[in-house]
Amino acid sequence: MNCCRKLAVFAGGVLFGSAGLRLLTSRDAKKAYSHAAAAALRAKDSVMETVTAVQENAADILATARDINAKRAAEGQEEVVEDAAED
Repeated sequence: MNCCRKLAVFAGGVLFGSAGLRLLTSRDAKKAYSHAAAAALRAKDSVMETVTAVQENAADILATARDINAKRAAEGQEEVVEDAAED
């Protein structure tokens, strides 16, 4: 009895696997896979556009920050020179 049950479970698994394989390789399934892949590619392109925009903005902010620091450093050097001249 136990042997028959194991054999029945095995046979059911084989049938289920065969049906699943046929379902996964069907024309409709391939069409669904293609649509899913196309959606993933569109999402990737959208993410890459956003990343590029963020990188450009970060580069602009960095350039502005460097300009501000350069101006502060130049102003600081002028003050030091003026203080030394006053003494």
